[in-house]
Amino acid sequence: MMLPQESYLQFTPDLKICRILNGMWQVSGGHGRINPKTAIESMFQYVDAGFTTWDLADHYGPAEDFIGEFRRQLIATRGEEAVNNIQAFTKWVPRPGKMTKKLVEENIDISLRRMDVKSLDLMQFHWWDYRDANYLDALKYMAELQTEGKIKHLALTNFDTEHLQIITEAGIKIVSNQVQFSLVDRRPQVNMVKFCQEHDIKLFTYGSVCGGLLSEKYLNKPELKGLEINTTSLRKYKQMIDNWGGWGLFAQLLNTLKTIADKHQVSIANVAVNYVLNQPAVGGVIVGARLGIAEHLSDNARVFSFNLDAEDIGKIDAVSEQSKDLYKLIGDCGDEYRR
Repeated sequence: MMLPQESYLQFTPDLKICRILNGMWQVSGGHGRINPKTAIESMFQYVDAGFTTWDLADHYGPAEDFIGEFRRQLIATRGEEAVNNIQAFTKWVPRPGKMTKKLVEENIDISLRRMDVKSLDLMQFHWWDYRDANYLDALKYMAELQTEGKIKHLALTNFDTEHLQIITEAGIKIVSNQVQFSLVDRRPQVNMVKFCQEHDIKLFTYGSVCGGLLSEKYLNKPELKGLEINTTSLRKYKQMIDNWGGWGLFAQLLNTLKTIADKHQVSIANVAVNYVLNQPAVGGVIVGARLGIAEHLSDNARVFSFNLDAEDIGKIDAVSEQSKDLYKLIGDCGDEYRR
C-alpha cells in the first residue's frame, strides 16, 4: 500500500511531508499503556505505508525518545539515507515568564538530544498566557537558534489570529500554526484561514476526527456517559460536541456523514478528514496514532481516494447551520486554552 502523490505536500523547500500526520499525543498517557518495543515496531509500519510525518511535543511522555530510538533503528537497519525520508515536528510548551537565550537554548537542546537530531525539522511553539508578552522574546531567541542551525523552521500551536499577526509583524517567519479544526469545530474558517492564506502559513489540524467520535463506532449509539468517556481525547471532544450542539445534533451529523461515506465507499472518518484537508491553507491533518494498540493505516490511506462534491458539502452545511457558533462561544482558535 503506497499513498498517491497528492497525499504529499512540499511544505517548505527542504521538507516534503505526508498530509496525514501521525499524532503522538496518544503516547503521553491517558490513552492506554504503551509498550515502547511494540510502539517502535509499529512506527516502521507507518513509514512503510507512506505515513512519513510525525507530530509530537516535549510533554507527550516518551514521544521525543521514541523518535530518537526509531531513527537509530532506521539507520541501523536501512542506512543513513532512510532517516531523510521522515519528518518529526515537535513542540515547546514553556511556563510563561522571563525568557533568556540560555533558557530557550537549553530547552531546544533537550529536544535535539531526545530526538537524536542535529536540527529540529519544525519547532511548534505554544504559550499559555497572552498577557505575558515574553512569548515574543522566546520566538526571537528561537529565530536566532534557527540561524545557528538548531531549528529548520519555526511554527506555532494554538495561537489565535490576533497574536499570529503580532508575531508576523514582529518580523518572525512562521511557517505553520497547529489548531483544532473539524466538522464540529469550524472556527478557523472565521479569521484564521484568510490570514494564513495571505501570509503563506499552513495550518496543521488536530481533533479532525474528534478523538475517534467521528466514526461508525458511534453511529446510532446512545450518548456517551461517565466511564465510557475513558480517554483524554474522548473527554476533550465530547465536551466540544456538547458546546457545539449536543449529542442529538451530533447523531444527525454522523448519519449524514454515513450517507456521504457510503456514496464514495469510504468511512465516516475519511469524510471528516477529507473535508478539513481540502480547506484553504490546510497543509495537513493530524490523526492520532495509538502505537501498538490500534492502527488505521489502510483506512487513513482512503482519504486520498475521493473528493467531496457540492452536494456532499451542502448536506454537511445543513447540519452545521443548526449548531451553536463556537467562535462566539469559545473565541478564536486556541482560546479554550486561555481562560
